[in-house]
Amino acid sequence: MNIGLDDVVAAETALSHVDGEAGRLIIRGNDLEELAGRASFEDVVAMLWSGLVPDVADPRALLGKARVRAYRHLAPLADRLNGLTPVEGMRLLLASLPDAEQDHPALAVGAAGVAAAMAVRGAQGLSPVEPDAKAGHAADILRMMRDAPVAADEAQGLDTYLVTVIDHGLNASTFTARVVASTQAGILSSVVAGLCALKGPLHGGAPGPVLDMLDSIGSVENAEAWLDDAMARGERLMGFGHRIYRVRDPRADVLMAAVGRLKGRSDRIAFAEAVEVTALKVLERRKPGRRLDTNVEFYTAILLDALGVPREGFTPLFAAGRTAGWVAHAIEQEKVGRIIRPQSRYVGAWPAEAA
Repeated sequence: MNIGLDDVVAAETALSHVDGEAGRLIIRGNDLEELAGRASFEDVVAMLWSGLVPDVADPRALLGKARVRAYRHLAPLADRLNGLTPVEGMRLLLASLPDAEQDHPALAVGAAGVAAAMAVRGAQGLSPVEPDAKAGHAADILRMMRDAPVAADEAQGLDTYLVTVIDHGLNASTFTARVVASTQAGILSSVVAGLCALKGPLHGGAPGPVLDMLDSIGSVENAEAWLDDAMARGERLMGFGHRIYRVRDPRADVLMAAVGRLKGRSDRIAFAEAVEVTALKVLERRKPGRRLDTNVEFYTAILLDALGVPREGFTPLFAAGRTAGWVAHAIEQEKVGRIIRPQSRYVGAWPAEAA
């Protein structure tokens, strides 16, 4: 039995491919590096949904209308966000959308953006901000979250992030979304299920602890000793290593470039870059022959922090980007027309033994 299903092929997809040996992420036939920073999130959504979703000729207008429509459903629930973490609030909001609103998949992506912003504000006791249908998706999410104007470089930074996390093979949350879709539960249920899987600290719930680690290190001078001590205690260095990639995570390089364009907005960036260099040296020394490189979590934390996003909001923003991928996988799975139903191996007592 393969615990964790490593290397088990459970689906065929035309959406994305992760090559862990070469360090490549291919989305609809394009390397991630060719898309991020050059194609907008809306354009990549249209490309990802090509042949699966009708009426995506103007994805910016489509998602703008979807955000406005979703807000009408979600705004009345703002008072229920008090006392919830942002990811809990986002889960509540998305789960409240009626199945009758599943007439177009764009609603799920629009709702995810609105819900992420609302949930972050709700956790701080702040009122929701209405969407602007004419704005770009990334810029509008950031404006709704901060209730402040968004500069062009900030909008580009979040847009690059949303593109970077839009899809990533058959990861835990995407597999969860496909399992739910195979039951014909619908797109919205698949998205909520994906979010529930994503919130786990072994999946999308990890970017915040990268900042916790940097806070604990405190200074460049303290970095090597702190990292050495952490590894001596058997602790994982947050933001390093990946289950699939045996070389550097290509998403880390894309986000590193995006962070570089925001250097004037955060004093933490130069410090984080210095810690990364030191961490890679410590990892090479302590685990020779085992390639543990920077992953997407490290530069996700630095980028979103530079954009003024509280660390509790990192996972909701991850979900806001990944929802477009969950939607595509759900539709792809629905077309298969067969429920996902693997077998388990029983290791409990048999009746004669239990007697």
